[in-house]
Amino acid sequence: MSEEQSQDSSDLFEQRRLKLERLREKGIDPYPLRAECTHSTAEAIRMLEEWKEKGGEDGPPEVVKLCGRMMSVRVMGKASFAHIADGSGRFQTYVRLADEGVDAETYELFKRDLDIGDIIQVEGTLFFTRTGEPSLRVTKLTLLAKSLRPLPEKWHGLKDVETRYRQRYVDLIVNEDARRVFVTRSHIVAALRRFMDSRGFIEVETPVLQPIYGGAMARPFTTYYHALDQEVFLRIADELYLKRLIVGGLDRVYEICKDFRNEGVSSHHNPEFTQLEVYQAYADYHDMMSLAEDAFSHVAEVVLGTVRVSYQGHELDLTPPWRRLPMRDGILEETGIDIYQAPTVELLRQRVEDQGLDVDPQPTRGSLVDEIFSEYVEPKLIQPTFITDFPLEISPLAKKKPDNPDLVERFELFIGGLELGNAFSELNDPVDQRERFMEQGRQREAGDDEAHPMDEDYVRALEFGMPPTGGMGWGIDRMVMLFTDQSSIREVILFPHLRTKGAPS
Repeated sequence: MSEEQSQDSSDLFEQRRLKLERLREKGIDPYPLRAECTHSTAEAIRMLEEWKEKGGEDGPPEVVKLCGRMMSVRVMGKASFAHIADGSGRFQTYVRLADEGVDAETYELFKRDLDIGDIIQVEGTLFFTRTGEPSLRVTKLTLLAKSLRPLPEKWHGLKDVETRYRQRYVDLIVNEDARRVFVTRSHIVAALRRFMDSRGFIEVETPVLQPIYGGAMARPFTTYYHALDQEVFLRIADELYLKRLIVGGLDRVYEICKDFRNEGVSSHHNPEFTQLEVYQAYADYHDMMSLAEDAFSHVAEVVLGTVRVSYQGHELDLTPPWRRLPMRDGILEETGIDIYQAPTVELLRQRVEDQGLDVDPQPTRGSLVDEIFSEYVEPKLIQPTFITDFPLEISPLAKKKPDNPDLVERFELFIGGLELGNAFSELNDPVDQRERFMEQGRQREAGDDEAHPMDEDYVRALEFGMPPTGGMGWGIDRMVMLFTDQSSIREVILFPHLRTKGAPS
């Protein structure tokens, strides 16, 4: 905001503050305790349209009361118009100084002391204007909340992206597209829940504060529980607790929850994010592929009315079945490197150098494979694709493939170049799991701060016996990005994490 704009805003704030004082001097409470709203703006429109369809003239005689924020005002002598907005839409009000309108005191209040941004209650009867716009003929007006800060100018709105995120409350007032995104997000989550419930899964809740974090390869946020004199972690995933429930006999479970990873912020990453995690006994990763296909296509059909989604200039078809592509084949296709011909990290680094590829160095062969894939293959995965056959080193919780013990039964789901999900045939051999945790410990000692820690209680749970299980997690935020055609995760999170203003970069 320029110095001139800042001064203008300060002047307007002071003008509105004086209006607030004047209202109180008149005995008008600018923030009354209660409001009475008989209809939403959308309900008022439907009421008028139904009246018209039945052949009624002018409008229904029923008195209605609408509540909303004033978004525009046109004062014209003894008759004025104002649009109010609520959560369902906008509606025009007709305020007139007349016997069938408002009294002189109310009209003076409307003209002199009310501003765009104020929240009001209007009472009257509905009608269509000569141009056919649904309107309310106001007979009574009540101020519900005086707005001291002016809204952004209509035609420019909030142009600074960071201000939109920091002041999401203003963004939602003036930006219909932002409101639409978050309403769509709510519908996506609701449809997803209904889908999972219809498949016989039960929704559960697991701990956010965990004594041992696990279920993913990520750095956690650490905090301290003073009552127990104990260091605890914000969960990075729900996986290990949900699989404990599978051990306990809850054969189909899911959780939609917040997870936290202490990693970088980007257009695809926020340290606090929402995931769906689902686990099914007597299933494997093939069953999880079918579940993902069905869930995404079902939710798209319910929320968007189609399984064909437009995302960042690409037309995507979510109709099952989706492509299955082994990681080796994807890397070979895009880079010319056959990772099966480079069984050690040294040989693989040499292949990377021979091809002239720009890849960050990694400590293990598995992590280097993953880095090559992320850099050169992932952005090309536009149509829905399951990437399969991951290296064992980066998959400590998945079962080995029977025909190749260096690989695991795991897939990641990609649509529109976004990584959306991760799934395994879950490792249920407690001896193998302990050995994998120990290997992760050795990687941690070698400097990998994202290696998975040992979890003795989880191994103990497996020692009681866990049935063959398929498990999957996917990011709700990225799913919403896909379904609303947003390139940044911050556009689909109401209050994304931002650097403190004034902090050094």
